[in-house]
Amino acid sequence: MALSQSALSELLEAFRAGDGVDLICESVRVALQDLIQLEASERIGAAPYERTDARVSERNGHRPRVLTTKAGDVELRIPKLRKGSFFPVILEPRRRIDQALYAVVMEAYVHGVSTRSVDDLVEAMGVDAGISKSEVSRICAGLDEQVGAFRTRALDHTEFPYVYLDATYLNVRNTTGQVTSMAVVVATGIAADGSREVLGLDVGDSEDETFWRGFLTALKQRGLHGVQLVISDQHAGLVKALRRSFQGAGHQRCRVHFARNLLAHVPKSHGDMVAAVFRTIFAQPDAAAVSHAWDEVRDQLAKSFPKIGPLMDEAKAEVTAFTVFPRAHWQKIWSTNPLERSTRRSSDAPGWSGSSPPPPP
Repeated sequence: MALSQSALSELLEAFRAGDGVDLICESVRVALQDLIQLEASERIGAAPYERTDARVSERNGHRPRVLTTKAGDVELRIPKLRKGSFFPVILEPRRRIDQALYAVVMEAYVHGVSTRSVDDLVEAMGVDAGISKSEVSRICAGLDEQVGAFRTRALDHTEFPYVYLDATYLNVRNTTGQVTSMAVVVATGIAADGSREVLGLDVGDSEDETFWRGFLTALKQRGLHGVQLVISDQHAGLVKALRRSFQGAGHQRCRVHFARNLLAHVPKSHGDMVAAVFRTIFAQPDAAAVSHAWDEVRDQLAKSFPKIGPLMDEAKAEVTAFTVFPRAHWQKIWSTNPLERSTRRSSDAPGWSGSSPPPPP
């Protein structure tokens, strides 16, 4: 079920315009809306603005309808006609294609369920007729087209001074059918006006420099520019790739991840105390005060925990990179927490806990 060009453009614009757009829910909405428009065109005998003798009626606005699906509530527009009435068959109660579409989108695409399992899934939902493998393949191919277009869209429409990079680990079914743990890498940009946009995503080895270099190079080739600071964890391959791909941009090592690294070298009984002392560094009013507080905390903790001294010496420049940027931005750019919260909302969603489809080519 490949989408029309107008539907595909609508989907990409929705992703670009707002924070936290649900990829699956929006894909369901656009797919259903496209089916409704196609059915309306067939009923009228003409596509929108098409001149043809076969036309039997005309569009006359639309009425909204909220439909509850497995992916969440979606708001659809039902075309109204000047002559006659129209109601899409896919919205009739208990229609097989309606139930199957939700099942395929949520299970076959996100959950990584094979097409052979879909008949059992549809039957378990109380639908008498199954859905063929070819139907499943067409629907999933349509979703692949949407995601592929989203992953390769141009990024030259604005500058992104801040870019967050993070990885979450999921079970992914590879091309041979084997399920393995892989990193899903997400890049999110903050534009100069404060708006947030998902720039790219990929699946690979988060410690491999070649993977990161390819990922970052692809972002630049799509038009990503104006990057001043990259916020991430200390993935070994990523740090090396950043030096090559984003020369001149700063690197902010996530303070939250670094704090966890420190606590790994401290007895559990002292963990709360060390964490509290470390947090005082980030309560300072300016860059000079942050630097001074870092040195004081380093000396204080190293007296009791000698391994902490070298760790803080090595990490100071990257963990305090945020201080050269406006004070009002500090809380947003000194860690990857804003990105992780968004990722967690996706990974905590029902159906995410299983295996995902194979990584895109």
